[in-house]
Amino acid sequence: MLLSSLSAAFSVLLSCSLVQAAPTSGILSWDEAYAKAEALVSQMSLEQKVNITTGTKWRRTKCVGNTYAVEGGPEFPSLCLQDGPLGIRFADNVTAGVAGITAASSWDKKAIRDRGMYMGKEFRNKGIHVQLGPSVDLLRGPHAGRIWEGFGEDPYLQGVAGAETVLGIQGEGVVATAKHYIFNNQETKRKASTSTVDERTFHEIYLWPYARMIEAGVGAVMCSYNMIDGIWACESDYVMNQVLKGELGFKGYVMSDWGATHSTVPAVNAGLDMTMPGDIIMGDNYTYFGANLTKAVHDGEVTEERVHDMAVRIVSTYYKMGQDKDFPETTVNMVNRTEAPYVNVQEDHHKYVRSMGGAATVLLKNDGILPLSADSIDTLALIGSDASDDPNGPNSCVSRGCSNGTLAMAWGSGTADFPYLITPHQGIQDRVGDEVDIITEFWDWDTAAAAEVAKQADIALVFSNADSGEEHIIVDGNVGDRNNLSLWHNGDALIQAVAEVHENVVVVIHSVGPVLMDKWIDNENVKAVVWSGVPGQESGNSLADVLFGDVNPSGRLPYTIARHEADYNVQIIVYSEKLEVGYKHFDANNIEPLFEFGFGLSYTKFEYGKIKLNTKRSKGALVSASISVQNVGDVDGAEVPQAYISFPESAGEPPKHLRGFEKVYLKAGQKRNVKFEFGETELTIWDDKSHEWVLVDGEYTLHIGASSRDIRDSVTFTLQ
Repeated sequence: MLLSSLSAAFSVLLSCSLVQAAPTSGILSWDEAYAKAEALVSQMSLEQKVNITTGTKWRRTKCVGNTYAVEGGPEFPSLCLQDGPLGIRFADNVTAGVAGITAASSWDKKAIRDRGMYMGKEFRNKGIHVQLGPSVDLLRGPHAGRIWEGFGEDPYLQGVAGAETVLGIQGEGVVATAKHYIFNNQETKRKASTSTVDERTFHEIYLWPYARMIEAGVGAVMCSYNMIDGIWACESDYVMNQVLKGELGFKGYVMSDWGATHSTVPAVNAGLDMTMPGDIIMGDNYTYFGANLTKAVHDGEVTEERVHDMAVRIVSTYYKMGQDKDFPETTVNMVNRTEAPYVNVQEDHHKYVRSMGGAATVLLKNDGILPLSADSIDTLALIGSDASDDPNGPNSCVSRGCSNGTLAMAWGSGTADFPYLITPHQGIQDRVGDEVDIITEFWDWDTAAAAEVAKQADIALVFSNADSGEEHIIVDGNVGDRNNLSLWHNGDALIQAVAEVHENVVVVIHSVGPVLMDKWIDNENVKAVVWSGVPGQESGNSLADVLFGDVNPSGRLPYTIARHEADYNVQIIVYSEKLEVGYKHFDANNIEPLFEFGFGLSYTKFEYGKIKLNTKRSKGALVSASISVQNVGDVDGAEVPQAYISFPESAGEPPKHLRGFEKVYLKAGQKRNVKFEFGETELTIWDDKSHEWVLVDGEYTLHIGASSRDIRDSVTFTLQ
């Protein structure tokens, strides 16, 4: 039974525990920015307004996307739009940081915002107006090629990470771009498929992160390549006009993905504000906007008021970020990088990369072998090509479109060039110095040789990886999406061979997402498994920090790792799973995962108290709760208490949803109370009959624990 109904717009604005106000006081409100934009755009001719909305075409200018400048009379600059979600693509002297999926593994709101902040600084200092990120494409299924760019399988986690990233980027005066809107959840047939998703699933799962980023003030949204119910995403009135701009109240502008514009009149009237990079087919000399848009207005197919709105949205976003004041000259040049002026924007940002790489490392298994002590090891074996470098250099393959050496970044448009790459071999060697002899075998395909090297060491570290990326690059037969969930480069056989001859094996995995471990995870000689994700330029240092206990691992999985590939329920393109995405599917169908969503070990232990619940409404919160967490171990560490809500049975929801988390740093013996608040945003479901967010009559359950399966206490409540 439905208890009460909230207007969609009101409920979207209520987010009691997700984001705080942007830290930079110089950022204008939307009302202030719109007033300035109206004053300027009102002076422009139709042709000048159209210029603001039209890309200058692929590889014709310095950035991956530029708009035409307005000159003569009212003036407005050409805007520079540049990839990508983890750093500046096609540029030198920039930071190549951790991927989005690894940032999500940190479960650390402050660190995620700091990551956005340093990226915003670098983009601004290179004179880039718009960063093409973050990506919040949900991890529906583990095979999808670009899951490493986003923040995992849960909409709440995606929403928090997306919003914090937006606040960090835009706090530095750079426009963030939420992408790819929407249902672009695989690379297979991404430009030739249609996604059919019911209204409730759309709102509760896929739209959720965008709503949170709009609350955070995101300036741009990128519509995706795919069709939705047979209509191109960039021509969908429902998803752009009705939902994004209407229901969610989005004030910024919608740009197309590169080459995702398919028309003039249908696209513009459906809500597309900017076409990128401007071509009809990338590299041709034609455009759907430009003169074709001007003609559409003259022919009465598009109103001039609509073009005015398009220009105002773009200009107001520029003003909102303060880009009209002392914005640096654009100094990237993707067409000819040798002509780009030297501008080093890295500052000390490597510290953020190293720190987050350590904080995001997930310790999956540890039978007491970790942390390592250099004082008690004579010889350490490093086995597997993932411990080493690419012999041709870390940037030898365009957009990281190959798989040689250690995996610190996957492939596609979401990449940046490494200024350097610290491999695991280098990071560990630097950490132990002359105290420990390091022996190596980096050839993955000679398992006998690997076993012989392992026999000579006190401890054997075996490295492996799994890569993926964007469909325009094919790596080892993988067209973006992974063909399977096996480790690459003979990884399973390598681990098994070493574990047959050595009783102290530590497995280190760099991966874009879940892999199968059933062939070796239960081997008693595999004493530890370290999940390093996709950690960027400081990869080896971040890993060494964790292996030797300089950093206590506190990463948690942002997805579910299954025992068997068949345990996953997702079919590419067909969204038949509805609300049962990720751990919700495993919970609903009583499938035991190998490692559940939210899981991660530490070098210390934490105990939880009992939940204290308050159902008295206050400051927008319908329910609040607190729980004590104590570090009962001997070393300092961080725990991530996670709050899950089970809705009343009549709601028809999966068994539980993540609705809160906090990363808590505790010294040995220290105890702290952790507080959670739940408002309408966290406690409503989407009713596809009334088309509103609604509260449900009945008994809710709050679960708090260390993962989605490790629940430490639960309490029930009803809403008054």
